[in-house]
Amino acid sequence: MNTTVLTDQSRRNFLKKSSFAAAGTLSLISIPLMGASCTPIQDGLNIVGPKSGYAPQVGTLVSMMNWMRNVVEGQVRGLEQEQLDFLIDDKANSIGAMLMHLAATERFYQIHTLEGKNWGNWSREDSKRWSTASGLGDQARKKIKGNDLTYYLDTLNEVRSHTLKELGNRDDEWLLKADNNWAWGPTNAYCKWFHVVEHESNHNGQIKFIKARLPS
Repeated sequence: MNTTVLTDQSRRNFLKKSSFAAAGTLSLISIPLMGASCTPIQDGLNIVGPKSGYAPQVGTLVSMMNWMRNVVEGQVRGLEQEQLDFLIDDKANSIGAMLMHLAATERFYQIHTLEGKNWGNWSREDSKRWSTASGLGDQARKKIKGNDLTYYLDTLNEVRSHTLKELGNRDDEWLLKADNNWAWGPTNAYCKWFHVVEHESNHNGQIKFIKARLPS
């Protein structure tokens, strides 16, 4: 039986190689955060977990929401009105319309989860303001245009501020309680709000695709 005994020198070599491997892994992780389209690192932004002012699980959700929103805002930073209105073809959505779509989606999940209303039971005011952006398509192509970036970011921040305020008043029991009547099957508020996060991730990819094809 061949047994290898590690000398002090071989142990040092092993640890040295392990350190390089770890550094290489960390560099791969850091690549998206160092891209030109990303915003400056915020204090605690990259720490997913409980946040001050929120119940532990709620705060963990908030940390994921903050991280994803930071990525989306980084993607659109510096875009002009013409770029926000740009359509690749007559079936496409503009970047501006997708930003409004993110705000509309979040507003509807607010009404459903935070106000306790059935999905689709929107007030006339909310339907008028958000339905076009929620549905995208032809109506959004006709109506959502001519706005500068500040308009879209202010709208996103308006909706998000309300979400964060309301989540600060909720506990983990509320977040984890199952809705047995949801269309997906038993689903808790945590899953519904995580869907809001992954929904932003999905449209972030579309925004990147459109950006790469903007006229130079």
